[in-house]
Amino acid sequence: MQEPLVCIVDDDEAIREALRLLLYSEGLQSVVYESADAYRSAGEKPKCTCMLLDIRMPGTDGPELFRILKKQHLPFPVIFITGHGDIPLAVSAIKQGAFDFLAKPFREGELIKKVKAAIRQFQQDRKKLEELRNLQLRVDSCTPREQDVMKLMADGLPNKSIAESLGISPRTVEIHRAHVMEKMRADSLPALVKMVTSLES
Repeated sequence: MQEPLVCIVDDDEAIREALRLLLYSEGLQSVVYESADAYRSAGEKPKCTCMLLDIRMPGTDGPELFRILKKQHLPFPVIFITGHGDIPLAVSAIKQGAFDFLAKPFREGELIKKVKAAIRQFQQDRKKLEELRNLQLRVDSCTPREQDVMKLMADGLPNKSIAESLGISPRTVEIHRAHVMEKMRADSLPALVKMVTSLES
């Protein structure tokens, strides 16, 4: 799993440097941008695990950058940094999927707590996504008929009902069941049901 990297986007140089040093003191690496436009115009973006994003900036502001990132399937959690007058904007951003916000002036401990929570969410989401991808690869390794049998197995149907539903013999269903369990690496029917359910959710 990649090392945590926090992306800081703020037009105030003093705040950028203070945030960078604070994160560094906690063993967290960061990359800084002086504006949302500077972030957007950068070539290859670093693989960040969290973004600290100022709301008020010249040019593209924080909420607009957040909307752009969302359209691009935002890959990391965003924590907004805001003055007290912009808290309604931050609350609105949270309703749209932002992770959290911090009102200036904020306590160092509070910022670190929120950043670490965001990083944990990112890592959990990445792990879950990887597990789902691996599950989908197992499903794709099954033939179309095996996938039909798998779905009916997950619905709790016995072999006879599966055979009637698909117009095949119970013996053929048994063969398909064995292949499904092997390809899906399921050691029990409940385990298979959980796999199918997780892919459908």
